[in-house]
Amino acid sequence: MKPKYPIYVISKGRYDTCHTAKFLIKDKVDFKLVVEPQEEEQYRKNFGKHVTVLPFSNLGQGSIPARNWCWEDAKKNGHFRHWILDDNIRCIKRNYKGKRINTKSQPAFISVEEFTDRYENIAIAGLNYTMFVVGNNPPFYHNVHVYSFLLIRNDLPHRWRGRYNEDTDLCLQVLSDKWCTVLINVFCCEKLRTMTMKGGNSDELYKGDGRLKMANSLKRVWPHVVSVNRRFQRPQHIIAYNWRKFDTPLIKKPNIVINEKFNEFGLKLKANNEIKSQRLQKLYKEYNKRT
Repeated sequence: MKPKYPIYVISKGRYDTCHTAKFLIKDKVDFKLVVEPQEEEQYRKNFGKHVTVLPFSNLGQGSIPARNWCWEDAKKNGHFRHWILDDNIRCIKRNYKGKRINTKSQPAFISVEEFTDRYENIAIAGLNYTMFVVGNNPPFYHNVHVYSFLLIRNDLPHRWRGRYNEDTDLCLQVLSDKWCTVLINVFCCEKLRTMTMKGGNSDELYKGDGRLKMANSLKRVWPHVVSVNRRFQRPQHIIAYNWRKFDTPLIKKPNIVINEKFNEFGLKLKANNEIKSQRLQKLYKEYNKRT
């Protein structure tokens, strides 16, 4: 099983700590690691054939030019959608009955692609963060932000723009244009928090009062839905309940027939070590009885 759409990982200054590339290689998932030309040699030492070199460098706009280049590259090669991932994602987990369980990543990509392609009007889909998938979440959230792990429709008129909060801005662009976004909880990604790794945008964008500039820049563009306050001991843009203003329903394609049989996409629940948690023991027994 292989993902249908191309996967791009954008990276800068993390040729030795590119977590996303490492877990994709471990899971034997094909992808393009997109880097600037001055770092090509360093990245190739660790990631070889996966490295794709941008035709520009140090434009001073954060990751925006690289993100738009990936979009155009996927479109040029005839793909209807493309994946774009940040480089500080450690792994993908499956949310199974309220427990986040380590999993291979291919089924996550494939199942999200299959779900997204059932609908006519999903502009962006993607995985939620493990830190926000706690307990019994719904399978997905509808018309909200999608960060860091995105599947984007290529024929959209919108593009990445600005300098800060580019993922929030892109989601607001498509939602304001009556498209839908879907944030998946069935699978989730374990991402390192912003500014906890060297490289990337941390050095260019977030130093000094960068967090405040970032929040205020989004508010200026979207004053009716964005406010600025302090959260997690730092300046933060706040949208919260204003996501509810975007109420475009999902429209299923008329020719889609959904098989009601439960599809595990090749996944099986295995015990790699002794299961000490009583709850996990119960889940494991129930799963094996079912299968």
